[in-house]
Amino acid sequence: MITIKTVEHIAKLARLQLSEEEKKTYCEHMTKIMGYFDELAAIDTTDIEPMSHPLPIVNVLREDIVVAAPPHDVLLKTAPDREDAFFRVPKIRE
Repeated sequence: MITIKTVEHIAKLARLQLSEEEKKTYCEHMTKIMGYFDELAAIDTTDIEPMSHPLPIVNVLREDIVVAAPPHDVLLKTAPDREDAFFRVPKIRE
């Protein structure tokens, strides 16, 4: 069972300020949540295989295709500023 003291500790960790009514409400809600975990723990899962997803998943990515890179001058054509065969960018550090 979750106590008011536990709720206060969790609220402190989360940097929350709760009223006494909120503490009481959260105490009840968290106790119910922990009860649901107890119900799940009571289920016999010895013959159930672990799974990562309940539905079958198929990889939808395409195969990698190697293609030649565009010519250097084509890439530099769209550069806002360039110097010889390089992109020119603003200096970010002295």
